[in-house]
Amino acid sequence: MTPDEIRNELKRCSEDPVYFIRSYVYITHPVKGRISFNLYKFQERLLREIMANRFSITRKFRQAGITTICAAYSLWYAIFKKNKNIVVVSIGERESTDFLDRAKEMYHDLPKWLKPKAIKENQHTLKLSTGSVIKSQPAGAGRGQPVSILIVDEAAFIDGMEDYWKAVYPTVSTGGEVVMISTVNGMGNLYYDLYRKAELKQNEFHIIRIHWNEHPDYNEKWAKTTKANLGEKGWLQEVEGEFLGTGDTFIKSDVLREIRDHTSKEYYEKYYRMMRVWQDPEPYAQYMITADASYGRGRDHSAFHVINLYTGEQCAEFYSNTVSLPDFAKYIAQEGNRYNLAFVAPERNVLGLELIRALFEDHEYDNMWLDEKGEFGFLVNNKNKETILTYLQEKLANSKLKINSKRTFDELSTFIISNSGKLEAEKGYNDDLVMSLALAAFLMEDIQDSLPDMERLDKKREWTLMGPTTANPNKDLMKEYLKWI
Repeated sequence: MTPDEIRNELKRCSEDPVYFIRSYVYITHPVKGRISFNLYKFQERLLREIMANRFSITRKFRQAGITTICAAYSLWYAIFKKNKNIVVVSIGERESTDFLDRAKEMYHDLPKWLKPKAIKENQHTLKLSTGSVIKSQPAGAGRGQPVSILIVDEAAFIDGMEDYWKAVYPTVSTGGEVVMISTVNGMGNLYYDLYRKAELKQNEFHIIRIHWNEHPDYNEKWAKTTKANLGEKGWLQEVEGEFLGTGDTFIKSDVLREIRDHTSKEYYEKYYRMMRVWQDPEPYAQYMITADASYGRGRDHSAFHVINLYTGEQCAEFYSNTVSLPDFAKYIAQEGNRYNLAFVAPERNVLGLELIRALFEDHEYDNMWLDEKGEFGFLVNNKNKETILTYLQEKLANSKLKINSKRTFDELSTFIISNSGKLEAEKGYNDDLVMSLALAAFLMEDIQDSLPDMERLDKKREWTLMGPTTANPNKDLMKEYLKWI
């Protein structure tokens, strides 16, 4: 090309990274080998949206080519912007070197007139004569360095991403750009939190959603084969980008979706908005309250559920990390009396013993569940924790427990099987509502066995409505009901 043509090309490339990539960037295709990077329409859309927004978060399907696009964009940024620090954060060492290798291969394939001199080039760094540098590293490295643009690859899978984000955000808060890209990995991670808040317009992130059907090579036949090979969970996570039920959630994804779809906003609040009530007590129903106490100092939550023992429905829920133990006991006693002298089953841990004492002595509430030793409450330990959680899993799967609360659903969605095999809340999340509900799942059958059957209760309700002059019940049966009452 003539000098004027080169100048025109440089100007055009500097103004449009899409043109630069399509015209001069080569990639290595796993089947076709070395080819020109001819962007698909959805890839071009992604790139233009990244450029138009200072903070962007991408929800993608696996093998969308987004990491390669970000490598090409990083190279364009380093060539045409002076003295910029491009930092790429990946899951680990292998992934970080792989990202930079892609950028370096693209750099070396450029024509000489388009390629600034490389001042420094190693496993993690490519610095050009423009003064700009691309640094690719595992999360946690290089904290505190100034960042012009931060690219986080597979953000949902990076361990300790929450701590790294807290450390690195101040370096981009005064003008830097952030690009977060990932396939989904459940709901218990920073990526999901940022994405969810972006949906609610609670942060500055712009959402870029890419669906598999935008890829020209993917069709329904491909989808059918891929789903069969990946399985339901793999398909939801790797292709559909479904947050719910992916990751290592204890409750299966189809059960979580069923619970989510049946949560209800039709409730009223009590006790300074700490309690939500979906159903008031019915005259002839029997209820149970299972409770888990905390110190009320802003950490763990004190929680209790009110469960209808005949229907398994969650009628009310209390949840607070600021309530004092005396007030928590008072609210349980009040609701126990209101819900037809409900069976109360507190967890009998160290704090639970004081809760039991307050209920029994201060509030004279004595309809509490007794264990086989005749002691109030239920002692959860390492031996029986998995057992009661298995009961919860089974009852939710069979709809024997019906959840109305989104707060309870949220905890169930972030309750996982850890890498060590422990059943626990993901880091940064709580499980107080889960454990209280698990206690209800475990104990409800034991209490239900002692209750009159529902058919008889329906007849009793009918006789009450008819009145004594028209009702003609069996006298022995009526005596049984009166004795029970």
